[in-house]
Amino acid sequence: MSKKNGIEAFSRRSFLRSAATFGVAALAAPALAQQDQTPLDALINNRARGNWDDQFDAKAAARTAAAVQSNTPILGPDSVPNIQQAIAQYQNIAANGGWPQITPGDQKLQLGVTDGAVQALRQHLMVTGDLPREAGISSAFDSYVDGAVKRFQARHGLPPDGVIGDFTLKAMNIPANLRLQQLNTNLVRLQTFPADLGRRHVMVNIPATRVEAVEDGQVALRHEAIVGRESRPTHLINSKIYEVILNPYWTAPRSIIIKDIMPLMRKDPTYLTKNNIRLLDGKGQEVAPETIDWNSDKAPNLMFRQDPGKTNAMASTKINFYNPNNEYMHDTPEQGLFNKLMRFDSSGCVRVQNVRDLATWLLTDTPGWPRQHIEQVISTRVNTPIKLATEVPVYFVYISAWSAADGIVQFRDDIYNLDGNAQLALDTTQGMEQPVQ
Repeated sequence: MSKKNGIEAFSRRSFLRSAATFGVAALAAPALAQQDQTPLDALINNRARGNWDDQFDAKAAARTAAAVQSNTPILGPDSVPNIQQAIAQYQNIAANGGWPQITPGDQKLQLGVTDGAVQALRQHLMVTGDLPREAGISSAFDSYVDGAVKRFQARHGLPPDGVIGDFTLKAMNIPANLRLQQLNTNLVRLQTFPADLGRRHVMVNIPATRVEAVEDGQVALRHEAIVGRESRPTHLINSKIYEVILNPYWTAPRSIIIKDIMPLMRKDPTYLTKNNIRLLDGKGQEVAPETIDWNSDKAPNLMFRQDPGKTNAMASTKINFYNPNNEYMHDTPEQGLFNKLMRFDSSGCVRVQNVRDLATWLLTDTPGWPRQHIEQVISTRVNTPIKLATEVPVYFVYISAWSAADGIVQFRDDIYNLDGNAQLALDTTQGMEQPVQ
């Protein structure tokens, strides 16, 4: 059996098995036809849309975002069958005409509003499984709709505020057939990974700007991350973490020297001194910045090295892994960047929120490095490299759509335009989401 036929066979089996479970397979079709239901009605009444809406509680809307999170890692032995199950669900949705497009009127669509556009919104959320069909079709944006919108937003990596802002609207109006295409694209990506990822490993998912530390098949730690912007993307790689450096020096890559530091020095000749960046020649001797012609077309052939400390670009911690791109994971003094809607701001390296937790986890098998000692060393501001006793596999991946065993399908912005359709890139790299007026 070919891989393609195998996937199709799996999808058919998965859908029929789900249909049998929920009573909506071929036996249900005549009954629906007798009731003159439209394809949209059939989708809304289809109990195979997902198993999470049966437990939906409008009074618990605040918990909907957390409910979308799973201890199941994005990358694992069940990743392929889980996304194949999602593909079967979205094949059914697409085959029946997808979901309604949302066209807001003059009012912001949020809790308490009554607007004709809410009817289409309710239908959309019912098709995707975010709103229980028992909520009914009306023009009222009530607590059921509020909770369902928050769940939809959480599944798409958007702030779960319950308001239909411009990015939420863009995500909702991506047609079902494109979401199906996105799922199939990511199925191929997931099939490339080995079955054994390592008992303890780290995954960096670029579109999700998320880091997962996985141990014994469960997510032990989950961190927000800042990854490379589109013009300086973070590279995909399978490697091993071999070192944690506390109070690291930061050595500016040649690209940053040319693109960033040289222009800054032309504007402010004291920039290097103010940021504790020293110039070192090939013998390790320090060179005074005022002896350099910063208006030259060529950058000086010197090392630009920043001392450890609070202003250091990597702050307290650097995590090294084998790679040819001079990339690494690290702390940052600019913690406010983690509050941005989407975090594609770096020059290729990955900034990790609460990175000291990750460093402690990585050093678990390295004797003499409990969290208390790590903090003590950081407080000294002395550069301290630590080799891991056991190297930890790390996977930098581009997974923009996935599903866990609970049937909750997740999508993310196609920041690097790798999914094959421009509509899948929401342009969430600019600022914060604004309500649609």
